[in-house]
Amino acid sequence: MPRRASRQELPNISNEMGCVRCDGKAVLRKEDFMDKKAGLDGIPAGGKERSGLMEHGGGLLRFLKPTRSALSVLVVESPAYLPKLREMMPAAALFAVTAELDDVDAPELQGLDVSWSFLDYRDTPLPFKRESFDYILADRCLETAGNPQDIAAGFGLFLRPTGCLLTSFLNVRHWSVIEDLRDGHFYAIVRRLFALPEMETLLAASFYKEVSFLPVWREAPQGVIERLEAAGFENPGRDLEAKFWLCRARRTSDEVAPLKECFTPAVRRTLVTLLRRLEYGIEVEENAAALWQLYLEEGIFPEYLLDFAAQTIVHQRDLLRVLLQTAGPQLAGEIAEAAQRRLPRGEVRDILQGFAAKSVKGAAKDEG
Repeated sequence: MPRRASRQELPNISNEMGCVRCDGKAVLRKEDFMDKKAGLDGIPAGGKERSGLMEHGGGLLRFLKPTRSALSVLVVESPAYLPKLREMMPAAALFAVTAELDDVDAPELQGLDVSWSFLDYRDTPLPFKRESFDYILADRCLETAGNPQDIAAGFGLFLRPTGCLLTSFLNVRHWSVIEDLRDGHFYAIVRRLFALPEMETLLAASFYKEVSFLPVWREAPQGVIERLEAAGFENPGRDLEAKFWLCRARRTSDEVAPLKECFTPAVRRTLVTLLRRLEYGIEVEENAAALWQLYLEEGIFPEYLLDFAAQTIVHQRDLLRVLLQTAGPQLAGEIAEAAQRRLPRGEVRDILQGFAAKSVKGAAKDEG
């Protein structure tokens, strides 16, 4: 029976050692916990290397445009983005979360007016009010999370209704990962790997309404992609050569976002309540009066009213009839004109004809 090594016979495990066998021989170095190949492959998850993905085409900044608006931006374990963010958004309030106290001392991060919080986002609640941020940048932060869906959904709680989560992940279908698996290696010991469809599903399950992706390419040597395709690997959109995927996940869709920017949450809540009551014929006279008072006081316009109804109301034809019946003549004409530009012309024509016929019938009855 083999003799078990004593504690004294085992070597000291320094920072250069990541693992030892039972016989005391090192089998993995610290860098083996990251991808072995040079270049992009050496970027660790969680943004611990300051350059991160930013040096490769701007990384998550590809989703952003320079602005002088007073936005609020949170950067999670991705300090490399802070200098460029300050340059792009001089009036923004920048916040950063990191578990590394040394991050704040980096020379390139001095004088940026950043509010720092030192914690591990994976197991410590973020110390911010809900709906505080326009953007949250979290480079590869879902890869090291115990439950990535909980983390993604948790980030969403701190986004404003029109805010976006910007993150990224190493593509498990990249040719280099597949070749490593073929050779019997899997170096992503301390993190998760995702494919594009799984990330789409995860973000949808985390209550994001609209998700878009951008690739970070690492092209394959000649002949590699052809061999993988011949072996049955599909390659939609050159997925096999996308080393990383950058993600933008919005809390609301492109159609709804402008509706949420125009008026306060309180006004929108009141508006949707009144519209739904009118949709189902509940106390029509009273609710219609409240609706048109709100319409005038808040400066709501016909196009907004109809677009808002399209996103919140089921029976739009029924609602349109009520709106035309209860609005004054001038306002009814404006709503009808806006409806013709937004709804199928046949539907609007039928509603208007029915409304006109009912008006004529009512007038004839009054004369009789």
